[in-house]
Amino acid sequence: MTASPKGSRVAWLTATFLGVGKSPSAPGTVASAVAILPFYFLIDRPWLHALVLALVIWAGVVAADRLERDSGEKDPGHVVIDEVAGMGLALLAVPREWYFIVMAFLLFRVFDIWKPFPIRKVEKFPGGWGVMADDLLAGLLARLWVQVGLWTMHFLR
Repeated sequence: MTASPKGSRVAWLTATFLGVGKSPSAPGTVASAVAILPFYFLIDRPWLHALVLALVIWAGVVAADRLERDSGEKDPGHVVIDEVAGMGLALLAVPREWYFIVMAFLLFRVFDIWKPFPIRKVEKFPGGWGVMADDLLAGLLARLWVQVGLWTMHFLR
């Protein structure tokens, strides 16, 4: 059964983060930067942040899977919902200070682009999970390193 054009449009809007993925230059970095704004307002509400993140992950897996099938491409470049989810994870429960947010952003982009072990392994998962898994792992690693920064600051005081 094929999906309706409306379903395709919803999948496209979701996967491209409302068209951000069509940015002519560095769509993943642009999407990561734009994703800071909605998650910034959830920083003080970690339970709501986690709920929104779970919804983004679910919608991202479904939409990315759909766009992969429609395009015949593995992880199309205009699909950036994975960066949104990864950035959301990197920002989960960080303090609301700009330097932690910048640190989370920079670390997430480094891990997402560099793809150290085991990130490169998980991007080979099939379908939407393959699109999302590497960015989620990059976001988790970024969040862990932000936590190391927090602990370091605490012990240096």
